[in-house]
Amino acid sequence: MAQLICKRCGKTAPLDTRAAHCECGGLFSLDFTPPAFSPDLIDRSEWSIFRYRKFMPLDNDLWKGITLGEGMTATLPLEDGLWVKLDYAMPTLSFKDRGAAVLVWLCKTIGVDRVVQDSSGNAGNSVAAYCARAGIECEIFVPKGTSPKKIAMIESHGAKVNVFDGTRDETADACRAKVATEGVYYANHVYNPMFYQGTKTYLYEVYEQLGRIPDNLFIPVGNGTLLIGCQIALNELYAAGCIKRLPHLFLVQSERCAPLYGAVGIPREITPQPTLAEGIAIGKPMRGPEILAGDYAGPRTVITIPEDGILPAREALAHQGFFVEHTTAAIYAGYLAYRSEHPLEGDSLLSLCGAGLKSEH
Repeated sequence: MAQLICKRCGKTAPLDTRAAHCECGGLFSLDFTPPAFSPDLIDRSEWSIFRYRKFMPLDNDLWKGITLGEGMTATLPLEDGLWVKLDYAMPTLSFKDRGAAVLVWLCKTIGVDRVVQDSSGNAGNSVAAYCARAGIECEIFVPKGTSPKKIAMIESHGAKVNVFDGTRDETADACRAKVATEGVYYANHVYNPMFYQGTKTYLYEVYEQLGRIPDNLFIPVGNGTLLIGCQIALNELYAAGCIKRLPHLFLVQSERCAPLYGAVGIPREITPQPTLAEGIAIGKPMRGPEILAGDYAGPRTVITIPEDGILPAREALAHQGFFVEHTTAAIYAGYLAYRSEHPLEGDSLLSLCGAGLKSEH
């Protein structure tokens, strides 16, 4: 039986708890061991991330009324030695749909009828869409300066939007204050570990599509929702014998907001500077110590994105047919900058994680 376990004190809680975190203040992780990954357990008749539901902790059919057909995005060669996965080809145009679909599945399973969430835009949009699909009331906090098109998308799903006059981190604090005072369910992509049960499908799909995992994975890291999901998937694939070695993970941060770069044990204290890579502009990642500890035995390297490389990278991708948001282009800029100064062995994979129309501001 799956349960939650506190990363700080080890105390457990059931999946149906309404608590956003442990009584000690620590964040929950998921205590769950899925069956060994096997193609035989994939539901090949289902064309969404729920084809992998045998490797998830819930066992009911409520997902059928929640899915929007998320996942199963193409993995394509961009250039010699470089693959891209088109995760902006999602119902709400970002990879966050993977996590939101599973998180809202949990909400529906345990009877939650109202949620709040804080976001720089993409995760809030995803949660709003899936809550609309599930009939769950939703309120999203976003920081001042969030793309108006992201806000419009959130509102289109019937969710209430609070535009908070502060930084991304201050916006999260304001949202969590509402959770604490009103007891509303915190459907948050950082706090709730069910979200990572959705983002891990990113690499399930790559493995199913390529029959292997590329040697280097360049992963955008703000709060680490894709990174943590990837590490879970890689550990599962390795334990099942599907892959024989663990790939090199490159944790990509903006040079103007890089609390993990050069950090040991805990994130560095920084003052975030304005950056086009708004989706990863997280000065105080709540799972920072967990990310740095790294429940992953393979090699990992934190790298930074040159700010002046973002727009050229975005233009270069667009000229090949991929119109992505600035944060996504930043990952390509980080890859190009690293490759220009360091040798890379084997092939690499980037996530094209957000569509370009969402960041036209």
